[in-house]
Amino acid sequence: MIKKCLFPAAGYGTRFLPATKAMPKEMLPIVNKPLIQYGVEEAMEAGIYNMAIVTGRGKRALEDHFDISYELESQIKGTSKEKYLKDIRHILETCSFSYTRQMEMKGLGHAILCGEPLVGNEPFAVVLSDDLCDNAELGVLSQMCKIYEKYRCSIVAVEEVDMDEVSKYGVIAGRVMDENVFVVDNMIEKPSKDKAPSNLAIIGRYILTPDIFEILRHTQPGKNGEIQITDALLEQCKKGMVLAYKFKGVRYDCGSVDGFVQATDVFYEKFLKGEMH
Repeated sequence: MIKKCLFPAAGYGTRFLPATKAMPKEMLPIVNKPLIQYGVEEAMEAGIYNMAIVTGRGKRALEDHFDISYELESQIKGTSKEKYLKDIRHILETCSFSYTRQMEMKGLGHAILCGEPLVGNEPFAVVLSDDLCDNAELGVLSQMCKIYEKYRCSIVAVEEVDMDEVSKYGVIAGRVMDENVFVVDNMIEKPSKDKAPSNLAIIGRYILTPDIFEILRHTQPGKNGEIQITDALLEQCKKGMVLAYKFKGVRYDCGSVDGFVQATDVFYEKFLKGEMH
């Protein structure tokens, strides 16, 4: 059903300066793989093989990562080190990658709108790769695709957060529709604790229907003077239906140093046990 996954990857990654001065934050490694590769693998697990990446200045490393390095291949061909390229070779053989640039940093909503020429007039997934999601059974995007097949509308992934943390997220209010599925009645971007409608926070996984592009074109700048996807989704839920899905699994906020270190510890344990390549 969902054939394309959009990766907004134009942000500066200021919380990781100076490391991100010359390296995209999406290329920060968790053990032996960059963050964006985990996102691509999650999309592949969900049966999505067309990756559309919105980049910005200084992000060429993303394009180089999802390409063949002939010199490297030649150097390690036939050696014991060749096995380390197995995963990325499989990705390159299986997926297509297309790129466009976000010229100005105008928010996530604007980044998604920049991806319209790559996505076209069809439903699509969105992955923010600094939200690293882990579930042994079924990835978050795979879970969401199953819900999309049933309801055919935009879906946001949500998790319960501490009320002291709500000001960092878009927060939804909704009615229970199905197991862990809510019909969204309201959503507010980065509300103060006393204004938050719930503690269900939106994280970096979305399935969006293509009418979101027209809504984004007419969405006025909101919080921090940016075009917020939250505002566009609120408009969409007034006209139709938007669902929130409380996913199964664990999310690591790798946009923060604490979350990045936590994810590294967890995935290193998996690496030692041979649970990841």
